[in-house]
Amino acid sequence: MNPPRSVLITGGNRGIGRAIAEAFLAEGDHVAVTTRSGGVPTGALELKADVTDPVALDAAFAAAEEAHGPVEVLVANAGITADTLLLRMSDDDWSSVIDTNLTGSFRLARRAAKSMMRQRRGRIIFISSVVGMLGSPGQVNYAASKAGLVGMARSLARELGPRSITANVVAPGYVETDMTAVLTDEQKAGIKSQVPLGRYADPAEVAGAVVWLASPASAYVTGAIIPVDGGLGMGH
Repeated sequence: MNPPRSVLITGGNRGIGRAIAEAFLAEGDHVAVTTRSGGVPTGALELKADVTDPVALDAAFAAAEEAHGPVEVLVANAGITADTLLLRMSDDDWSSVIDTNLTGSFRLARRAAKSMMRQRRGRIIFISSVVGMLGSPGQVNYAASKAGLVGMARSLARELGPRSITANVVAPGYVETDMTAVLTDEQKAGIKSQVPLGRYADPAEVAGAVVWLASPASAYVTGAIIPVDGGLGMGH
């Protein structure tokens, strides 16, 4: 049994983020979760913070460090969508998604890297999306933000690798969450017909990939994209 680690997850009150938090708690780790609306899993430290607010984010990090010690595993999961076709997409539709999904992740990584470099170890894991590689009509902003995480992770992998810090990306496909529950049966059937495994993912299956990337077994994996998409994005 490995000693418990200090883990920080953003957007961990529902969906994929909550499943990731539950998985690390099951490993016996000390888990802190940022949320805007509350309701984190039992056993996790709840931190109210919006990733677009640098002051709140820094305060959340400080609270996590005070409670659990320097953050050893960062999971940048918080994300939003503002879907619409390009010609209808406003500047705010663009900037709000980029600020949350991409700039928020940058701020998190920069803050976490400070203590990780001093410790000479750490795991940074970004939650991207198959859409970041495949593209999706009506999601120019979201796809750009999620693709940007790949470039960020690979740059960090090169920059921080000499200090034994890894940076990787998990790219889920369609997952059974509140965000996909709003789709019509016809839309769901159309999506499943494109997925070789013929179903959505369970959030726990995404969490499994994240926990593995944080484990000793993946110590030599960095700059990688781990798809958890049922084969939807093969070749990308």
